Amino acid sequence: MPAHPRNNTPMSIRVAILGPTGYTGLALIEWLLRHPDARITYLASHREELPNIGEVFPRLQSAIPDDVAVCKPIDPEAIAHQADVAFLALPHRTAMQHVPPLLDAGLNVIDLSADYRLADPDLYEATYDHPHCDREHLPDAAYGLPEFFRSDIKHAKLIANPGCYPTAAALALAPLLRRGIIATQGIAISAASGVTGAGRAPAPHLHFPEQNEAFGPYGRIGMHRHQPEIEQTLTTACGEQVGLLFVPHLLPTTRGIFQTIYADPVDQDVTEENIFEAYEDHYDDEPFVRVRNDLPNTRDVNNTNFCDLTARVVRTNGAAKVVLFSTIDNLVKGAAGQAIQNMNIRFDRDETAGLI
Repeated sequence: MPAHPRNNTPMSIRVAILGPTGYTGLALIEWLLRHPDARITYLASHREELPNIGEVFPRLQSAIPDDVAVCKPIDPEAIAHQADVAFLALPHRTAMQHVPPLLDAGLNVIDLSADYRLADPDLYEATYDHPHCDREHLPDAAYGLPEFFRSDIKHAKLIANPGCYPTAAALALAPLLRRGIIATQGIAISAASGVTGAGRAPAPHLHFPEQNEAFGPYGRIGMHRHQPEIEQTLTTACGEQVGLLFVPHLLPTTRGIFQTIYADPVDQDVTEENIFEAYEDHYDDEPFVRVRNDLPNTRDVNNTNFCDLTARVVRTNGAAKVVLFSTIDNLVKGAAGQAIQNMNIRFDRDETAGLI
């Protein structure tokens, strides 16, 4: 970042948001408005009729200058003149169409879609049933999970913000896999997310009468698009191939993710103390991971950038099973908050700036 010519303090980070009209876009705006060293300078939309963000979200009226509140076209050169970093809160498949010209214009890019999360383009195409149209930049994307890939994030022009489910899973599992406490195969993740995880686009199964007082799994069991991302992240983090089963459920709540994870210990004599020691060794200096003794709850992390973790060792008929519990806010640590955390790292700011 350039220095201020008079006092040698860093200038504010100028931020563009592409696709600000969804739940993630709203979360980005609200958290960035609290940031002490960032300012929103450009909102861009691919809609034919460009929206005013204060009309889309009345709670934002008067929160953003009028000349910024009215969205502009997605014009990489214009964005580059007014911003240092572009957050892409665009749908999968759409984001990768815009990343190359944004990078060519000199912008730092933090993509909140899935388009750059999977390193293997063939795996992406099999998972999302769509060709990957930017294979050139895919190897350059840093996976934006700061607790494990901070040094990559620091030097990357393109950051792939992780999915919400993969974030909660990786933070619970990776330290234990690295230390060899749990087996790399046979992991089972039972996960549940609030309805905002499905996005803002209306759909019959997301209507209030369909979801109120309802709870159940969804999607093709064993084929959810986040399963390959979780396996890739854990394989990269621990250096061994990891295999697992991921089953998502839809909670009748607005936000929040809770995961209960089952794994086999490598040593049947494993104790909870072994697990907590591994967590504390890895997360002792991490500002957004809280290792708890009691059982976590979504209400304790919602509207925060924290991940709360704990573990139990359960023995049945002499056999041990490791049971992990992980919870985050899907819109914050699972999306907008983690994206801002990545921005802070990339621009040499305090990692917690605007988030605590």
